[in-house]
Amino acid sequence: MRSRLGLVLALLFAVAPVQAQAQAQAQDYPSRPVTMVVAAAAGGPIDVFGRILAERMSTTLGQRVVIENIGGGGGTVGGLKVARAAPDGYTTLLGTVATHTNPLLLGDKPPYDPVADFVPVALVAEIPLVLIVRKDFPANTLQEFIAYAKANQGKMNYGSAGVGSAAHLGCVMLDNAMGTHIQHVPYRGTSLAMQDLISGRLDFLCEIAVTAVQNIKAGTVKGIATLSPTRSPVLPTLPTAVEEGLTSMQAYTWTALFLPKGTPAPIAAKLQQATVAAMDSPGLRDELENLAASLVAPERRSSAYLGGFVKSELSKWGDAMRSSGVIPK
Repeated sequence: MRSRLGLVLALLFAVAPVQAQAQAQAQDYPSRPVTMVVAAAAGGPIDVFGRILAERMSTTLGQRVVIENIGGGGGTVGGLKVARAAPDGYTTLLGTVATHTNPLLLGDKPPYDPVADFVPVALVAEIPLVLIVRKDFPANTLQEFIAYAKANQGKMNYGSAGVGSAAHLGCVMLDNAMGTHIQHVPYRGTSLAMQDLISGRLDFLCEIAVTAVQNIKAGTVKGIATLSPTRSPVLPTLPTAVEEGLTSMQAYTWTALFLPKGTPAPIAAKLQQATVAAMDSPGLRDELENLAASLVAPERRSSAYLGGFVKSELSKWGDAMRSSGVIPK
């Protein structure tokens, strides 16, 4: 009995200094600029989103939040940089489906574990995918599109920004939901795929809303349906796939903040509080709506929620890929 009591006391005395040190670090955090890694090239929608958020967080943290763009690997190069970073709170990742789900499911040997190698901070926003077709496509509604696809699937094709991109796997999910097998044509970037859709060499894209809306409004393509559960604020008249009968269609990308594993809990909590404060800052919602992004509801902003959300996303996209044959069952 005495030996057990002694062991418990020894453990408590060993843990107490570590906890005290973590609390002290959190009180001083941040004492210098924080780097936010964006796993995409500068100038794209995710980069612009990150810069808007970083500006607001610089105010709520009291230190500059500096963007570092690290593209490549479908998003995993930037993800790996943060996974291997010092767990001190000064390197954070603006994560997306590209860093935490799709490319990792496709690879035989993922460079990191999207759950075990990160500390979830907060889910920030969601950006829907939109089904767009060439302007002379013989369908104007989703039900007309599905009927045409079933009758002509052997002659149809769709494009994307590359294997594993949100646009690719959004269409994989759509193809699976329709019960069709339509040819995928990967490109080296969204702009090239969009050019071929506009010129009529492609039939459709499942494109991120901020890119899709520009071309829909310009009349160079037709919008058929939003592929997220709710309508997009920038395309309020475009129905969702769920409204049109495809109740399983929930294809969207998202943004969230992550820290490297081992980051002390008090520091992660302080960053989470600063992130939520930035999300609630005046005018941010309107700025993000220009990117077709919607801030998540307050009850979805905790670190615990984000941890569970990543697991559910891995399951959702994994099931769609296995059902369609993109990855082995």
